[in-house]
Amino acid sequence: MNEYLIGFFTEFEYDNSDRQHLFSAYETIIANEQANRLVKEILAAYEKSISMDYQKELFHRTRQISQLSGVHEYTVELLAFILMSKHLKEVYSEKGLDMQIYKDSVFDLKWKLAECKAVKGICGSFVSPWFCGFFDLTRFALGRLQFEVITTWQDYEKEGIKLEADKSKVINVHIPRTGTPLDKESCDKSYALARDFFKDQVGENCPFVCYSWLLYPENKNILPSDTNTYRFMSEYDIIGWEVNDGEDLWRLFDTEEKDPHRLPSDSSMRRCYIEHLKKGGKVGCGFGVKL
Repeated sequence: MNEYLIGFFTEFEYDNSDRQHLFSAYETIIANEQANRLVKEILAAYEKSISMDYQKELFHRTRQISQLSGVHEYTVELLAFILMSKHLKEVYSEKGLDMQIYKDSVFDLKWKLAECKAVKGICGSFVSPWFCGFFDLTRFALGRLQFEVITTWQDYEKEGIKLEADKSKVINVHIPRTGTPLDKESCDKSYALARDFFKDQVGENCPFVCYSWLLYPENKNILPSDTNTYRFMSEYDIIGWEVNDGEDLWRLFDTEEKDPHRLPSDSSMRRCYIEHLKKGGKVGCGFGVKL
């Protein structure tokens, strides 16, 4: 497995410091006989079924591994998925799936590692349950965006398209932080890829839905109209939203801090949000439909 890790870190372009930290953590884990046994049990369970009970077969064991080895739980969880990616690649090959989709999907481990380091100061992931969708083949990265088929939770009707809550299938959209622009060209390409990828499952003209802080309606008053975020949300009919206490601010500011006077202001988008918050403005999430 050491050789696999070395190849994985190279293929997915991990920074040298992250490679060293994760490899050292792995060696610490396998040096503990009980922890090493639990790692093998996780991999065996995943090889038996990619639709395994992740809470029982994975996360219950990663907590034990962390306790036995002293390696932080976030690091253990990320390492578990990295090790599981070996079998995931085999599954992609067996099913004849595009290996570029595999690569784009597994790159999400790196994106979440970057967020964990920024927000928590830990080389790992604090949102590891999110990865399960990629590893049980229900969620896929198709270009710039990520998609999965879900049942919508809101009614909607427009242009002959009718969606019924808790009944109609839709393609759910996720926007990963990849460090690349959320520009129209790359998004349009992703939507086209998704329509083709899921057409046998939901038909050729299945609507897209998205639930995100990026679709909070007030964003149109916060952000300039020429920004990618403004353009992205403008392509959706926002049919539901909610205000929250800033629980998603970390996604923009890379910190759990919520005081606008202490938030980093090193980008125009961050400065727009800080100005909004200082004026007593609220933040939240929105749910939208794109035909």
